[in-house]
Amino acid sequence: MTPSSLEALRRMAYPGRGIVVGMDPAGERRAVVYFVTGRSPSSRARRLVREGGTVWTKPTDADVLKTGNPELLIYPAAIVRGGLAVSNGRQTADISAGIGPGRSPRDILERALERWDYEPDAPIFTPRISGCLTADGRAALSLVSRSDDGATIRKIYDVSLESGRGALLTTYGGDPDSVRPFPGPPLEVRLGASSAEGLAEEVYDALAPPPGAPDFRVAVVALTLPPGGSWSDEHKIINRQERMGDHG
Repeated sequence: MTPSSLEALRRMAYPGRGIVVGMDPAGERRAVVYFVTGRSPSSRARRLVREGGTVWTKPTDADVLKTGNPELLIYPAAIVRGGLAVSNGRQTADISAGIGPGRSPRDILERALERWDYEPDAPIFTPRISGCLTADGRAALSLVSRSDDGATIRKIYDVSLESGRGALLTTYGGDPDSVRPFPGPPLEVRLGASSAEGLAEEVYDALAPPPGAPDFRVAVVALTLPPGGSWSDEHKIINRQERMGDHG
């Protein structure tokens, strides 16, 4: 295994939610990671669950979840169906529905996200982050955020899939006190694991806090896919409550 370099992520005390799109060190499998961190009890009362081709955020405590906004907390985080769609909200379904032969990831994201704005969680106004992989080996990421005057800013970034490299997009810039939206563009990271399990562990470890700091980790899912049109993926989910026996 090549050592990973997720320092950009390690430096973020609170990244919010995040997406990594890249390729394993051997250049044999495409890799996608989605992770959730949370400060509030409602954000932490969740886990990731695979059901068929969809990875869902699901509640671990329905009563605690109600203290937040279920519309923003429960959603399909990743869908593998003729391509791969990933996001931090219900826009994932629209992205997946737009995947089709001959369509580029950029075009898919542009059309799917036309009706989506940043999240209505004032005063933070969390950005919507999204990603798309297509069967022809192309990938793109999207950031939909709010400007200071309230306008919607839409950015799309083409991602070059290169061996051992990934592009990281998060909702926040990393400061848990100010919770400023991540401005873009995606940050470059180096991936060391070739398996979904190894990749999930890498990212989960990179999200770990330094000694004495609060642990905001909620869940991580990693998916790896072979090249070409095959969507027979491997996946690994790490849910903090299950791993740590934390039911608080």
